Amino acid sequence: MGYSKFANRDYLPKLPVILNRESELLYETGWSCDNGLFLDTGKNRYFITDGRYITAAKEQVSETTIVVEARDLVKKARELLLRDRVKRVLLDPTGWNLFQLEQLERVVKIRKFPNYSQLKRKIKSPEELEFIRKSAKENREGFKRFLHGLEKELKKGKREVEEWNEIELAYRFKEVLTNRGRRELSFNPIVAVGENSAKPHAVPTIKKVEIGGLLLLDGGIKYRGYCSDRTRTIAFNREGVGDDKFNQQFQNGLINKIYNVVKEAQLRAIDRIKVGVEVGELDRIARQVITDAGFGDYFVHSLGHGVGLDIHELPIVNWKNREPIREGMVFTIEPGIYLPGQFGIRIEDMVIVNHRGGIEVI
Repeated sequence: MGYSKFANRDYLPKLPVILNRESELLYETGWSCDNGLFLDTGKNRYFITDGRYITAAKEQVSETTIVVEARDLVKKARELLLRDRVKRVLLDPTGWNLFQLEQLERVVKIRKFPNYSQLKRKIKSPEELEFIRKSAKENREGFKRFLHGLEKELKKGKREVEEWNEIELAYRFKEVLTNRGRRELSFNPIVAVGENSAKPHAVPTIKKVEIGGLLLLDGGIKYRGYCSDRTRTIAFNREGVGDDKFNQQFQNGLINKIYNVVKEAQLRAIDRIKVGVEVGELDRIARQVITDAGFGDYFVHSLGHGVGLDIHELPIVNWKNREPIREGMVFTIEPGIYLPGQFGIRIEDMVIVNHRGGIEVI
């Protein structure tokens, strides 16, 4: 992969680099596994892995990269650094343990550079944007199929509906999103009802659904390694459920009120997205809407995050981020209000800033 034309080279030192996360390997070589290293010495590019993956690596890794087999990946990396006479190497210290760092420092000086690969990947190429569009499209369709299936059972009046719990619905949700295992999830989906929805990263429980209550769904899938991310808070009524975020009608008046505040916060933030605008301004706009409505203390996370080969990437969409929005960025807009012990509301969409400066809500 490695779309250097669009990489943020102005952020990055020009040094040999060693990487070990799967997303980093995939970006640099077009393939990854759970036990690999990528090493660019300036003279050669290496993909180091063990015998379990060597055949696949030789078939899949880009032709510009030399595939090397080793039992001890760090030891082999040390040998290659010495062979290519590398004196200094760059790495992201957040991805390495202390022992590995000590082993590398025996043969080379280390320049620690947190978030190196994410900085490099923050600006997506047109091809990457297309992969993300396809991931988001398939994810939207998965949400619709899942909710349509629930609605059919609700309208049939099946008594089993009242026995559904979060764990069962989460299982069904995964099955639909992955198309029965044909796709990979971006993350373990969140399925929450009632007071469990007041936890932004709720874990499914045996809590049963409440007819007339709400259902919060947060899920995503991968396409060619690229993630999608989406959240909907759905009115779970006997008459049916829906996927249109702008037409949810809850039986509880407070839920309706807060839902409309969250919706307004999201729309206001999206409306402000433009090349050159500070990323942090989006968070400040959405947060002000929620604060003015009296719920500022219950918006407990950032407005959004970048999405790409990792589900959480740069830029971080919070009030402190002063960097300008740039063409090729992809991030979420996901305001939420969470009332402990009662319920939570979140609406999330992904936004692409394309290379013509256009804004796409996907």
